[in-house]
Amino acid sequence: MDFVSPNFPIMREATPSEKSIIVDILTKSFQDNQSVNYLIPNDHRRLNRIRALMDYSFETCRLFGKVYLSEDKKGCALVSFPEKKRATFRSTLLEVKLIFNAIGLGNIGKAIRREKEISSNYPSSQIFYLWFIGVNPENQNTGIGRKLMSELLSEAERMKRPVYLETSTMKNIPWYSKFGLDVYNQLNFGYNLFFIRNGQ
Repeated sequence: MDFVSPNFPIMREATPSEKSIIVDILTKSFQDNQSVNYLIPNDHRRLNRIRALMDYSFETCRLFGKVYLSEDKKGCALVSFPEKKRATFRSTLLEVKLIFNAIGLGNIGKAIRREKEISSNYPSSQIFYLWFIGVNPENQNTGIGRKLMSELLSEAERMKRPVYLETSTMKNIPWYSKFGLDVYNQLNFGYNLFFIRNGQ
């Protein structure tokens, strides 16, 4: 086994029992994210709603992708393989819970319209869709995210899939650029959403 510095954790697939760790990391990392809050009602339940969104994302990637956690449990990533996604009893139940626990009934149409516009920017071929990558706020800027991203790119290369993602945070764009990931389109939903990919 290769040994690395504690600042550079080894990425591994998460277990179902580690869901609370991952949901916690992502909730803390994305609570002020424009794209996340676009669909989350700004009420007294906002943080719980974001947790419910991350719970849904975790379970969806367990079904149709992969969930990764750093060995020190300070960083994580959710990856989806869109061509594998299909309607099952489990996935339908997850979407019902997402509506009631996260986005609310009033935002269903808004969510469907945005998802349709976003998905039209991705190819029908097999891709490595990086849905979320997050590091505990208190552990950010320590190299954890960089190591995770490097290992995700290696995993995508091993699987022979190009990496696709989007971000609403402009300061993240130069960071992704360091890994050879570049903006190829953007949409405006009242905030700018940048589409990023590699291998083009």
